[in-house]
Amino acid sequence: MLPITEQENPNTKNIDRVSTLEAVRLINNEDKKVAEAVGKVLPEIAQTVDKIVEKLQNGGRLFYVGTGTSGRLGVLDASEIPPTYGVSYELVQGIIAGGYDALYKATEASEDNREQGAKDLQARNLTKKDAVVGLAASGRTPYTIGALDFARELGCFTACIACVPGSLITKSVEIAIVPVVGAEAVTGSTRMKSGTAQKMVLNMISTAAMIRLGYVTGNRMTNVKSSNIKLKERSLRILMDETGLNETDAQNLLKEAGEDLRIAIVMQKAGSSLEKAEKALTENNFVIETAINKLKAS
Repeated sequence: MLPITEQENPNTKNIDRVSTLEAVRLINNEDKKVAEAVGKVLPEIAQTVDKIVEKLQNGGRLFYVGTGTSGRLGVLDASEIPPTYGVSYELVQGIIAGGYDALYKATEASEDNREQGAKDLQARNLTKKDAVVGLAASGRTPYTIGALDFARELGCFTACIACVPGSLITKSVEIAIVPVVGAEAVTGSTRMKSGTAQKMVLNMISTAAMIRLGYVTGNRMTNVKSSNIKLKERSLRILMDETGLNETDAQNLLKEAGEDLRIAIVMQKAGSSLEKAEKALTENNFVIETAINKLKAS
C-alpha cells in the first residue's frame, strides 16, 4: 500500500478543471487539517523539547537534518534562532542533503545517499552531548535515516518529524513526531500540507526550547539582537515596557549598553554598571533574570 503522502486525494481529483477561486478553496480546505493533525502530537513535541533543552543546558547543540523541502525548513528554522534569541549560530544548525546549494535548486538524488547523512554530521563534529532531529515527510529518506542512526549510535538524543505513521524513520529515533495530514492536494507534493506541518512543529520546538532556556520574558523576545531598524525599534519598545522608562531615557540607556537590549535591561533592573551587567550575563549564559538576581544578591 502506498504511504499516505503518496496517495491520491479524492477531495481534489478535479482541481485542474475548476476555477482559480475554487482551486485555492480546495487547497485551503486541505490546509485546515494541518493544525488539527499537529494538535494530536503535542505530547511528543513537548517531550522532544524537554530532551533538547537538557542537551543544550549541558553544552550540546541541536541539529536539524533533512532533504528537499524538509531540509530547507530545517535550515530556515535554525537560521532564525540567533537573531531572535541572541544565541550563537552554532547552537542550532540545519543540515540539508546536497549542501546549501540545495536551498535554491533541487538536488533530489542526494537524498538516496544513506552514508552521506552520517558523514555530514561527522563534519560538524557531532558528539553525544548533541540532539538531532530528522525531517522526512515520507519517513523513508535514506540520507536522513542514515544521519539519525549514526547520531543514536553515538549517544545523541534523536527525534523525527514525519507524516507517515509507522514509517522507517520512526524506528531510528527515541521520539517520533508524526502529524498525519493525509493525502496532498496535488498527489505526492509534500511541500504542501506535510511541509506546513513540519514548519509548525519546528516553530514549536525551537520557540519552546528558547523559552525553557530563559531567553524570553513573558512573551517578549528580550534577548533579541538589534541588527536592523525594525529590531532596534522593537528593542526600544521592549526596554520601555520592561523597565517603565520613557522613550528618551530608554534610547540613552540602549546607546550606553552598545545597543544590546539584554545589557540595558540588566543595568536598569539591577541598578548596575555596564561592566557588571555584561559580566553577570556572560557568567549566566545570557539569561537576563538569572543575571539580575545574581547582581541583586551580591
